[in-house]
Amino acid sequence: MNMKKIGVVLTNLGTPEAPTKAALKVYLEEFLKDPRVIELPKWQWYPILYGIILNVRPQKSAEKYQIVWDNGSPLLNITKRQAEQLQALLPDNYRVNIAMRYGNPSIESAIKEMIAEKVDEIVIFPLYPQYSAATTASVMDKVGEVLKELRYFPALRVLGAYYQHPRYIEACVDQIRKETEGKSLDRYVFSYHGMPLQTYKDGDPYYDHCMETTKLIAEKMGEPLERFETVFQSRFGKAEWLQPYAAEFFETAPAKGIKNIAVFCPGFSADCLETLEEMAMENRDLFLGANGESYHFIPCINNNELHIEMMQEIVIE
Repeated sequence: MNMKKIGVVLTNLGTPEAPTKAALKVYLEEFLKDPRVIELPKWQWYPILYGIILNVRPQKSAEKYQIVWDNGSPLLNITKRQAEQLQALLPDNYRVNIAMRYGNPSIESAIKEMIAEKVDEIVIFPLYPQYSAATTASVMDKVGEVLKELRYFPALRVLGAYYQHPRYIEACVDQIRKETEGKSLDRYVFSYHGMPLQTYKDGDPYYDHCMETTKLIAEKMGEPLERFETVFQSRFGKAEWLQPYAAEFFETAPAKGIKNIAVFCPGFSADCLETLEEMAMENRDLFLGANGESYHFIPCINNNELHIEMMQEIVIE
């Protein structure tokens, strides 16, 4: 049994092929057509998507991607390095590759590649620490779509949330301490990707997972929870989303005496547009423009050794 050939697919959200309007239109169409992402009936959503959003947003998104694009997509490049590091830690009978839920390399190509290599088992590892139907469940949906078209597939496991895993918490704490050593801070600000409030009311546990993550990191750091602010970023549309909204916090915090902060995104396993542009640049400008004094952006846990060791432990378990 120890010599079973096991394929591991590290799966993240996705990325456009290039920082261009045309590439972003393709990517955003696939992303925003996912009913797990936009929970509206097609008759209501598609006229908005095709009539307005896909005619306006691709150019704006492309301009933002151009700012962070560095010899390719940062999310894709980091995920590739994570796979290489994980491969080096696993026994020889493990084979690691990557997939994106939207864009390339696709989940379909990753699964078919594993089957071609005659693995005995495939482990799908969605790199989302906190569970949400829009992320982890969407990966499972796509895996199901792929499998129902195949004549044969090996044993399969899809891993779930890991926000409580000790190595994940240790990796977050290690990253925070390395980036804030010697800095005088009024608050640590943890920003998670937003989600419509109705989704939480309908039973999605994501909000609770985020709040618990902040609590666990604070406990591991030996700091009182009052020193931490949890906010939610990347709001989309007019519906009410999880609060407090990140942008509103950064605009109002200095007036409340919160002028020196460190900002960290525990819900992202790899830096991407939402962290490198929105959090490291856009919201920094909001905070400093509101008379904040210092804004320290902490990169995601990315290739932190403890993060990769966590992946190894979870896969082996």
